[in-house]
Amino acid sequence: MEQYPLDSEKRYISTDLLTLETEDGEMTLMLGEWINFDPVRLHRMAVREKSIQLDNFELFLPLMSKLRRKDPVYYKKIMGLNLNIDYPGYPSGIEAKIPFDTDPVGFYKWWRKGKHEDKVYLSLGNQIRLFEKVRKIEPKVILKKDLELLN
Repeated sequence: MEQYPLDSEKRYISTDLLTLETEDGEMTLMLGEWINFDPVRLHRMAVREKSIQLDNFELFLPLMSKLRRKDPVYYKKIMGLNLNIDYPGYPSGIEAKIPFDTDPVGFYKWWRKGKHEDKVYLSLGNQIRLFEKVRKIEPKVILKKDLELLN
């Protein structure tokens, strides 16, 4: 079987072949097929490791769409505050970072007290930033468990 090793200098399109090691041994697929076979691995290679360059329109956007459908937990985690949410007072989906930045107390109430933690993933750093803002603006709103995290 012919090998198609990773070339970090190349910008890949959907019909390019790539050979990667899998649990079942080496496998060669077109990049469009890798999106379906292992989208999380491909995303990590492109974003975290920066070991592969994907064409934005032909591969990266379809990859993100596949992640949203196939692995919603991973998708929410990587999107964080860039995820579109339905937030009170806005007509349709809005990026979570907008109310996070402009209305931290309202966002806190919606996210933590409104039981919407499953809608937006906040890293530990973002949780601390949010809790500090809420404690400064309206300290009576913040839950005891969140105050303990700050201390």
